[in-house]
Amino acid sequence: MKMSLFLLSLRGKAGISFQYEPVTPGFGGLRSCARFLIPGLPSLFYILTDYSIILLIKGGNLSGTNTYQELVRKTYGLVGYLILSTLQFLYPFIAMISYNIITGDTLTKVFQRIPGVGPDNVLTDRHFIILLTTIVFTLPISLYRDIAKLGKVSLISLILTIVILVIVMVRTVTFSPEVPKSENAWIFAKSNAVQAVGVMSFAFICNHNSFLIYGSLEEPTLKNWSRVTHVSVSLAVVISVVFAACGYMTFTGYTEGDIFENYCRDDNFATFGRFCYGVTVILTFPLECFVTREVRIYYILLSTMLIYINNILTLLIHIVAEFNGVLSATPLVFIIPTACYLRLSKERWNHSDNLISCLILAVGVLVMTVGFVLTILHPQECSHGKEMFYCFPSNVSFHNSTLPP
Repeated sequence: MKMSLFLLSLRGKAGISFQYEPVTPGFGGLRSCARFLIPGLPSLFYILTDYSIILLIKGGNLSGTNTYQELVRKTYGLVGYLILSTLQFLYPFIAMISYNIITGDTLTKVFQRIPGVGPDNVLTDRHFIILLTTIVFTLPISLYRDIAKLGKVSLISLILTIVILVIVMVRTVTFSPEVPKSENAWIFAKSNAVQAVGVMSFAFICNHNSFLIYGSLEEPTLKNWSRVTHVSVSLAVVISVVFAACGYMTFTGYTEGDIFENYCRDDNFATFGRFCYGVTVILTFPLECFVTREVRIYYILLSTMLIYINNILTLLIHIVAEFNGVLSATPLVFIIPTACYLRLSKERWNHSDNLISCLILAVGVLVMTVGFVLTILHPQECSHGKEMFYCFPSNVSFHNSTLPP
């Protein structure tokens, strides 16, 4: 399952403005790790991610900086600044490619359920859908100059995420008995389970725009930021665990990176879920565009150029989440924030903050190294709209029910 982190921005004492990054039921590493992921791995990610996000802002306060780039430049000079800038551009840029791929795969199946829309219709062409949604939705929303204006968009995404979660839970009860179970479906884990860590890094990361959202708080204090982080990461982990459990219990070893690829094309209940899913991904795209451009001069031209190049690459690239996770997200989440804090900290070496930072740093290096090797050896691909074998009438054990009884 691919699941991303919420970031709920508490805007003063009066209320909450939702700053949200994608919550999506596509998690590429699910097939390789779901057996041990359900209780353990998200809990570990909760601790590490939560601590890393808070540590990043602590580092900014210690160094007197208010952007990720300034923090790294003050800590590790020009070389560190160039490395961070490259990663901070590549991660959201590649993430936008993955969102386009998800949009194309998801909405084409939605449009196929419209009467009169056949296989040769332009609405079933994933490339056309990607270009259409870009021109009509993602580009106009991405032209906002203030990230705080995306609060209402993020709230809509959050509501749709809950709807998607309910649909997946219902179909676990009504559809899983009709799907054949794969061989060794309930063994604890497979040897390439570490691949899922890279995808989870891709999914849970928000460090690259943490300073942007921290600056949008009406009261940008470490106490407020810690509260926002605890609530956001906790909610993201709970939903991630539910998606992982329901997705794998339904499809076991046949689970695709995007679990909506597993549902049959004529499943109207799942089709509504696909529609909600596609909308959440479209509304997520602008958050990443904010980070890739992160300048205020000629921002309209820059946004347009970035999205145009991104769409061209989307038509050529298919496997992005795992590589982006291990090579871009893991350093941004685990390695760089802790390395900066350790260099800035004036506490004794055995202080709890320093010890935890060393642990997170070691985990990050391990995940990046092992995850990269395993991604090369065992790449995980998605079906990109192909119908699953159990959806065909020839599968005598299958009886498709489009709505729950």
